[in-house]
Amino acid sequence: MRCHVSGCKDITMELDRKNEAQPWPRSGSSRREVLQWLAMAGAGAFLPAGKLLAGAGKPAAGALTGRIDVHQHTVPPFYTKVMEKEILATGHPLPTWTPSLAIETMDKNGVATGMLSPMTRVVQDSFSDKSERARNLARQNNDYTQQLVRDYPGRFGHFAALPLPDTDGSLREIEYAFDTLKADGISLWTSYGDKWPGDSAFAPVYEELNRRKAIIFVHSAPPVCCRSLQPGVIDSVVEYDFDIARAVVSYLKSDSFRRFPNIRFIFPHSGGTLPVLANRVTESLPEKRSEKATDELMNEVKQIYFDVAHATYPAPLSALTKIVPVSQILFGSDYPIVPFPVSEGPLDHFGFSANDLQAINRGNAEQIFPRLKV
Repeated sequence: MRCHVSGCKDITMELDRKNEAQPWPRSGSSRREVLQWLAMAGAGAFLPAGKLLAGAGKPAAGALTGRIDVHQHTVPPFYTKVMEKEILATGHPLPTWTPSLAIETMDKNGVATGMLSPMTRVVQDSFSDKSERARNLARQNNDYTQQLVRDYPGRFGHFAALPLPDTDGSLREIEYAFDTLKADGISLWTSYGDKWPGDSAFAPVYEELNRRKAIIFVHSAPPVCCRSLQPGVIDSVVEYDFDIARAVVSYLKSDSFRRFPNIRFIFPHSGGTLPVLANRVTESLPEKRSEKATDELMNEVKQIYFDVAHATYPAPLSALTKIVPVSQILFGSDYPIVPFPVSEGPLDHFGFSANDLQAINRGNAEQIFPRLKV
């Protein structure tokens, strides 16, 4: 097994040893068993998914009535080639992924459909206003992913990539994604160079997406300002979740949620740091700080959807449920970056009612994606 984090050799060896005797928690596991597993999962979150998933033992979902996972990624061959130099430089291999492996793993974990979005840096690091590289990568990604949707009916959905900050290229890709590929939505990043997604420069893109009543999945990204701040600490540990809050603040500050009311936004990781900062943000952003203005901003936050990928632990999920109703919470896994049980185990034992858990696992997503209704 290869570590993704410097200095994790001892943790990896210990995890391997425990995995031989400690199965993944199943429905009905005791609280102690779940806590023991979570301790290992915390150490193993940065390790290759294949090894960790070897012991996943939930029964296969026989019908397409299981979870709808709104947060999955592909690792297509062209992306592996693009990232080859970086892999060699950093020593961080990409996770093992194929469509058949994804479906096999989904079946073992009761997931009916995975909504696919691009891996970080497929397009996100092409910051030129008119980058042919970004346009080509976005098109390759979108063609590849939509072919999976066709080849495996009901098992995958598709959030199409855009070559932002290239506005003209993005408008053309929106037209192609919806009119030709019939994509389920659009995938954006929480930041682009020195801009966050609510920046006025992107307004033409949102106007078109609003006209099309689009669904936007906004994935975490390491902002240029704050990469590699601490030696030995990868950006995803802290900055991904902080950038979710920055992105939402940029939308609130630019009135994007009100200006584009037909767009439905999904953010990952139970909102990152946003639920903890939400009251501070909504009290500070309005110019007059009136009670009405504060309530209006908080109501905008309550209309956002959030997936729970890698954030079903008691602290983040408790914070999220204090801010938004259950109707705005969706199941997400971040597979293949993170093994399914990292999110599944804690979610199943959080204490939601059966109806609320069904809504999070599937019902809420069916409302957003009617084609997936059974």
